Amino acid sequence: MLAILGLVAFAMPSFNTEETKDVVKLGDLKVQAKTEEPHVIPPIVSEGAILLGILLIGAGVVMNRQ
Repeated sequence: MLAILGLVAFAMPSFNTEETKDVVKLGDLKVQAKTEEPHVIPPIVSEGAILLGILLIGAGVVMNRQ
């Protein structure tokens, strides 16, 4: 699972999240603002997740053989 997440992060290194905040509240009146925030996953993190996932798969295979 970790290797798959690393591959997805490597293929799509950035994503955006959207948040709605109340800017002004005046009685029943609400003024809201939507903000979009970009997030970037560094390539070293996704490569590390891929490598760690492969190592865990290999360790599982070796442990099942014994």
